[in-house]
Amino acid sequence: MRLVQTHIRPVLNRSATAKKTKIGTSQRVLILLAKTTYRAKSFMEAGRKLGLEISVGSNHQQSLSELVPGSSLLLDPDDIITSVKRIVEFHSRYELSGVVAAEDDFAILAAAAAETIGLVQHSLKGVSVVRNKGSMRERLAGKEGHAIWFQSCDLSEDISSILEKTRFPCVVKPVSLSGSRGVTRCNNSEEFMIAWTRLKKILASEGLGKGSDEFLGEVVIEEYLEGREVAVEGIMDEGRLMLIGILDKPDPMEGPFFEETILITPSRLSALLQNKLMERTEQIAISLGLENGPIHAEFRVKTEEVNLLEIAPRSIGGYCSRIFRFQPESTLEELILRHSLGRQVDHYRSQGGSEGVFMLPVPKEGKLHNVFGIEEARSVKGIKDVEITLPTGAQVLPLPDGNQYLGFLFAKGKNPEFVESALREAFSILSVEIQ
Repeated sequence: MRLVQTHIRPVLNRSATAKKTKIGTSQRVLILLAKTTYRAKSFMEAGRKLGLEISVGSNHQQSLSELVPGSSLLLDPDDIITSVKRIVEFHSRYELSGVVAAEDDFAILAAAAAETIGLVQHSLKGVSVVRNKGSMRERLAGKEGHAIWFQSCDLSEDISSILEKTRFPCVVKPVSLSGSRGVTRCNNSEEFMIAWTRLKKILASEGLGKGSDEFLGEVVIEEYLEGREVAVEGIMDEGRLMLIGILDKPDPMEGPFFEETILITPSRLSALLQNKLMERTEQIAISLGLENGPIHAEFRVKTEEVNLLEIAPRSIGGYCSRIFRFQPESTLEELILRHSLGRQVDHYRSQGGSEGVFMLPVPKEGKLHNVFGIEEARSVKGIKDVEITLPTGAQVLPLPDGNQYLGFLFAKGKNPEFVESALREAFSILSVEIQ
């Protein structure tokens, strides 16, 4: 069972391996959202369109929550046991038929709560493994297609002993951060020392040195993989991949940092490579225990070789989900909510054409004063919208130290080449004043 792009055919006939899970009788879904999320509006609109009762679980108090019983729940993603108890108690008063995590931070909590109640979700064991990039590598080590060098360590360890075992070029990653934050390519020991110091500073920064994150300070070092980078977006349904889309990243991702910019669908890779990516994504998800829910996987592709970088038990981040539109008329968030309720979604198809997003980078550290050329960029042929998400006056910090984008450009056209050209032209028009 697959949701496929019009030019890709399903290639697997493997029987499903996941166990059926309970489907609730209510029409209420608990959506877990961080305070800083971009996704709230999209999920709330999707819920309203589907006629659902939406409850929001978050790490901050929702406005007017006391006036609308059952509308929200205050949760701490760092305290899984207490938060699961709160969700179970909430479920006893407001029956839940689905639990959905919009971001990485809430993925473990969503899986734990759904497993306790008996709802459709990835397994808690699987989510716990992939939330730690080192654990994910260890679980996949030795399996076909995963013969890459890596080592797990801690920032408290002696760096000289770590360097003795390190192969160059390598990539240094914090095991639990997302969005390429803190991820650095190192070609030699000098660059490694700089990356190590930077990573210590990031993890000690305000907000990351607090709480009970058991992975704080853990690092995975792995060999640098050459090739173009692509992403696979999908929904796992009882152990089967339903493909949402394969996304090209036309900008070279060669380091030293790996800030994402352009994503375009459908992919320009050959049908053979796209089918291989679909196969590998499904196989990896099953082997890791991600069998019911959205997944987002990142790969490096070199000639016919496909290597996994990361896989996450959630959908694509930021506003990027807007580039997926389906027939019958639907959004990615609607499909995720439908699936969480046990409803069929495999009859949805891409609307066709090509769509893309340009995640606008923060160019330097400072205070954001203005972004010029927005209307001119919006008038470029093929551009659907320009969304500046950081407010004027905000203190900004570029990746890999920061964790925010300036905003997003969206384009639509007849083919990927047209979309990429429109995005690049619109981006060239924008100028940013940061002091």
